[in-house]
Amino acid sequence: MFFSGDPTSRKRVALGGRSSKERDTQKLMEQTRMERDRRLWQRKQNASAIKIQKCFRGRKAAKSERAKVREQFLSRYGSYCQNADRCCFCPDSDYFRQLFFFFNARNAGDFTVLVETCRGILNLVRDNGNIVSLFAGVDYSAVHALVDHRVKNLAYICILSLYQNRQQLLVPDADSVMQATVLLEAVAALIDPKLPWACKAVSYLCQKNVFALFREIVLAERENAKTSSSTGNLSGVEHITGIMISHSGQNSCSCPNVDPKFCFSSQMLTVPFLWKIFPSLKGVFSTQGLSQHYIHQMSLCLQNHANLLPSDISAEYPGYACLLGNILEAAGVTLSQPACPFEMAVDLAGVSTFLLEALPPIKSSSQKAKEDAAMIEEDADSADGIQIVLDKDLERQITTGIDSRFLLQLINVLFGGISAVGDDRSVVAIGAACALLHVTFNTLPLERVMTVLAYRTELVRVLWEFMKNCHDNKRWSSLPEHLSLLPGDSPGWLLPLAVFCPVYKHMLMIVDNEEFYEQERPLSLRDIRSLIVILRQALWQLLWLNPTSPNASAKTTSRENTFKQNPNESIKHRVSIVASELLSQLQDWNNRREFAPPSDFHADGVDDFFISQAVVDGTKANEIMKLAPFLIPFTSRVKIFNSQLVAVKQRHGPHGVFARNRFTIRRDRILEDAYNQMSALSEEDLRGLIRVTFVNELGVEEAGIDGGGIFKDFMENITRAAFDVQYGLFKETVDHLLYPNPGSGLIHEQHLQFFHFLGSLLAKAMFEGVLVDIPFATFFLSKLKQKFNYLNDLPSLDPELYRHLIFLKHYQGDIAGLELYFVIVNNEYGEQTEEELLPGGRNLRVTNENVITFIHLVSNHRLNFQIRQQSSHFLRGFQQLIQKDWIDMFNEHELQLLISGSLESLDVDDLRIHTNYAGGYHKEHYVIDMFWDVIKGFSLENQKKFLKFVTGCSRGPLLGFKYLEPLFCIQRAAGNASDEALDRLPTSATCMNLLKLPPYRSKEQMEAKLLYAINAEAGFDLS
Repeated sequence: MFFSGDPTSRKRVALGGRSSKERDTQKLMEQTRMERDRRLWQRKQNASAIKIQKCFRGRKAAKSERAKVREQFLSRYGSYCQNADRCCFCPDSDYFRQLFFFFNARNAGDFTVLVETCRGILNLVRDNGNIVSLFAGVDYSAVHALVDHRVKNLAYICILSLYQNRQQLLVPDADSVMQATVLLEAVAALIDPKLPWACKAVSYLCQKNVFALFREIVLAERENAKTSSSTGNLSGVEHITGIMISHSGQNSCSCPNVDPKFCFSSQMLTVPFLWKIFPSLKGVFSTQGLSQHYIHQMSLCLQNHANLLPSDISAEYPGYACLLGNILEAAGVTLSQPACPFEMAVDLAGVSTFLLEALPPIKSSSQKAKEDAAMIEEDADSADGIQIVLDKDLERQITTGIDSRFLLQLINVLFGGISAVGDDRSVVAIGAACALLHVTFNTLPLERVMTVLAYRTELVRVLWEFMKNCHDNKRWSSLPEHLSLLPGDSPGWLLPLAVFCPVYKHMLMIVDNEEFYEQERPLSLRDIRSLIVILRQALWQLLWLNPTSPNASAKTTSRENTFKQNPNESIKHRVSIVASELLSQLQDWNNRREFAPPSDFHADGVDDFFISQAVVDGTKANEIMKLAPFLIPFTSRVKIFNSQLVAVKQRHGPHGVFARNRFTIRRDRILEDAYNQMSALSEEDLRGLIRVTFVNELGVEEAGIDGGGIFKDFMENITRAAFDVQYGLFKETVDHLLYPNPGSGLIHEQHLQFFHFLGSLLAKAMFEGVLVDIPFATFFLSKLKQKFNYLNDLPSLDPELYRHLIFLKHYQGDIAGLELYFVIVNNEYGEQTEEELLPGGRNLRVTNENVITFIHLVSNHRLNFQIRQQSSHFLRGFQQLIQKDWIDMFNEHELQLLISGSLESLDVDDLRIHTNYAGGYHKEHYVIDMFWDVIKGFSLENQKKFLKFVTGCSRGPLLGFKYLEPLFCIQRAAGNASDEALDRLPTSATCMNLLKLPPYRSKEQMEAKLLYAINAEAGFDLS
């Protein structure tokens, strides 16, 4: 090679691949590792074999030795211990040492020896009366360790023998019952509380988990009872259990703590219907000290050991449900005792809350009937989950245990211990009560408990004072996490609102107007205004700022997780529902008689973005409009309503001037022609444009092409005629408000078809944005929202009848003396008919006990029953065009505004701002200034006539003239100001909202011409 001038050395590249020697090294290392692992496994195998052999030899030797000792024992004392005497039980005897060594509970001979030993002990004690001297001789203290050991083991092997032979011993024959009785009596004698070793013996038995053995014995007897008419004797087990729980629950002893999984509460109280099996034990447990001890024990255990309960007996008897049923049944006795401790009530509420949370919802019979179809769908949707269905008797035990009486006693004990709202004690009480009631409302039928909670406890007052205090101080106290089921950082108002809202809402359904407005019960109007603010802020935070997930309310039915997967989200979802229902109800009260400005119900932060999102399914804004629309100002909701209408019209398709729905209407037969032609339209055609041609009284078609103005005029005239009380379909209240005539069938044979037509007519007016002058009674507007009418709606129909019913409600004397019966008299067109409110009502007298029922039946008859058919057909026609969810966002007062607009005078200034000018006029022209002065000087009636003259409708747009399409325009009618031109009348083009105004020289002349034109009623001949 020659020198290239490059001083660096080139990198050597091996092209021969990887060395085979290297591969051989790796293979050798892998083989070595495998050999090492094989030798290690073999050593472990050998060591295990040695241990097994050692254990086997030991067991074999022990078995052989036990057999020898057993043989010696039997040869010495006999197979039935016939050779045993008192000396066998003294400390120096090896009787018990041998017996404990060879005893096997499954050996029939050993079992006989044990029974006879116990029988001998009982006979000796019965004769002598001193069991201590029998086991210890003259000095127990000298031999107490040995005696204690013997007594503890003897008691345990007696119980173990009962458990091992439970199937045979529980067979109801004399020998088996006698053997079991002897063993149980012996155990009871050995653990007698008066004996010096009682504490150690009971402690030893608890450490050996005898409650788990007792549980299996009881369950075996329960199964045996299903196939046999007679039952075994469990009174001995009941007696021993009573001794043991009394010792552990009352005595201050040095017993060590027992594993919670094997204690009395988790093992015995989870036996279905324990108190029916052990009735005497229920009395022992219900004594205040015992129940307080064990419920407190269970409270501590459940906080730390969610899965401490034994396996369920079956799917119908989950352990937590059996535990709950037994605790509630015994707690009713405990709570009724005087001076029930506050701490015990807190623990009881906590335990009940935990266990109730795991239950599937329990429905009332009426709810079950209504939800059958829904449950079928849910089963299909939740095929991946386990459907828990409780045994009917167990379900009944729980619902009976947590009845109104139980809740009354518990709430009164909890709140009776509160000295000042806001201190630590009150926070604990409120947290315990609210958590229990929240899960109760979610699990059990509500109708049984609401009235008691509302009227016989201080629940509403205490919760309101707590919430008011926290709100005023701008600091919400955090409820104890172990009681409230919520994380420590959860808002302090969540649980109180979850309970307060449904209970207070229930109260509002019962109170009358006088109690609410005049007496200001149950809360003052000032407090209610504060409550409105709290509810509004809470709802806005839950629904807009921090919304819950869609599935937050789903309740888990899995046995491994007894809590809801996300209790915080679940309670937020619940509060958003109950708070919106209560706030809606308060708004109804405010509409009847205003005590708070409407703006108090409106949330801040509603903008154009919110309005645009409100019509999009699945958005936060859309959910708010469904659940709490009253948070949004009325004008914003009207915009949303109009957006929904526009969207439907766009889906329906474009319509031009030459629409296929053309009506020819005779002015003197307007109702007949409109009914015949509109009734022939399909629902799809009804959504389309309708073009109207009027025929006057002479049979001549009126001038003008319908560009929208003639249709508006038609809608005004047809609604005025159809809803006229003279026609007989509607009646007036004393306030001249309309509602369906209960006797309409006496006047019109086809009255129901007419109501359907009128419903679609009103819907068409709203669909096209035409305001019509139809003042409906408030209670009837509720029916458009498919709301049921109650007593407090009666003043909008018949205030006189309402006053009479309220008089009966507060009557202090004997109502029976008024000679009222459960009948009501209907008076239609001079014809009186008597109708029973209840079957047999003619013979059922109204008394002080049933007067509330009578009052509600009367109001229901007048508000709902009498006009049910008319209302149903009207609503059916109305919903052809207007969906329920569109108007659910409005209350009754707002719905009337949506139909008729404001009753106040025409806003001339607003009209002037949104007016265009043409033909030489402008906003500062002297004729225009005169014109606006003249219009301002018109009466309300003439202003409405003027508006009808120029737009075809006597009502302005609901949100103002800014939304008039097209905007109002004033055009100069004559090119010069000659006398001939000035003698002309103003004319209009309603389809364009156009006024053709000559340039009059004076206000007087302009006023006279305008009044003549708007009062001429010349149809569209002046167009």
